[in-house]
Amino acid sequence: MINERYKYSELTGLIIGCAMEVHRRLGNGFQEVIYQRALAIELTEASIPYRRELEMPIFYKDHNIGSRRVDFYIDDCVSVELKAIIQLEDVHLAQAINYLEAYNLEVGLLINFGARSLQHKRVVNRKKDR
Repeated sequence: MINERYKYSELTGLIIGCAMEVHRRLGNGFQEVIYQRALAIELTEASIPYRRELEMPIFYKDHNIGSRRVDFYIDDCVSVELKAIIQLEDVHLAQAINYLEAYNLEVGLLINFGARSLQHKRVVNRKKDR
C-alpha cells in the first residue's frame, strides 16, 4: 500500500491497515460511531498519534467562517473521514476534498466501513500551496 510518489504514503498505509483490521473483526452493519471507536483503539495500539472529533476552522478567502469536526486528525497532517454506508458515491469524495480545502490540508482519507469490503480513497488537496 505504500507508494513513495504520494505524500504521507507510509502513514496513510498504516491508517488503512488499522481500518482493515477493524472491518475484518466487526464486518459491516454498525453505526459510524462504533467504527470510530474501534479505529481509535487500533490507532492507539499502532502508536499512531491522532485526535478524534477535532473541531477545525473552515476558511473562505482567509476568513474564518465556521468550524466542523473532522473524524480523525492523524499526526497533525492527515484528515480521516469515516462513513458507514452501503456504497461510497461521488458526493462523499467531493465532500472529503472540500474539507481538505477548507482545512487547508494536503492529504486525507475517506474510509467506508458499511460495504461488504472496506472501501478507502486517498484524497488530495490540489489547491494547496498554489
